[in-house]
Amino acid sequence: MSVEEEPPKPVDLYRDTPVRYLGYANEVGEAFRNVVHRNVVRFSYLISGGYVVADATSKSSSSPTPIRTFADVLIWQGLASVAIPGFTINRLCWAVGKMVGPARTAVVTGTGLLAIPFIIKPIDTAVDHGMERVVRPYILDNVNC
Repeated sequence: MSVEEEPPKPVDLYRDTPVRYLGYANEVGEAFRNVVHRNVVRFSYLISGGYVVADATSKSSSSPTPIRTFADVLIWQGLASVAIPGFTINRLCWAVGKMVGPARTAVVTGTGLLAIPFIIKPIDTAVDHGMERVVRPYILDNVNC
C-alpha cells in the first residue's frame, strides 16, 4: 500500500520568509521610542504598514474575490502586525519607564525588545479568534467582489 504524499505548499513570501520580520518593525520602533527621534518611530510604522499592504495586494491578486481577500488580509495584518503589537510594546515600555526611574533607557528598550517574541503568538491567536467570530461573518461575508 502506498501513501500518497501531499504536494508541498508553496512558500508564502510574506509569512514563510524573513520578509515577515518587516511586519515587526513598528514594535522595534516602539521599543526604541525613548532613545530615537519620533520620526524614526514613525518610519518604523511606515515599514510595517508597507508590509501589510504588500501582503494584502499579493494575496488578493490571485484570489477569485480580490476585494474581500484584500480587506481580510489588510484587517488581519493591520491588527496582528501593527496596531495591537505596537500599542502593547508602547504601553509596556511606558509602564516600565515609570517603574525604573533614572536608569530607564536601557531597561525600557531592553524590556520592549525582549517582549516582542512573547506577544506575537497570543496576539495572532486573539486576532484569528476576532476575525472568525466577528469580522468575517458580520462584515466580510457581505463583500462578494
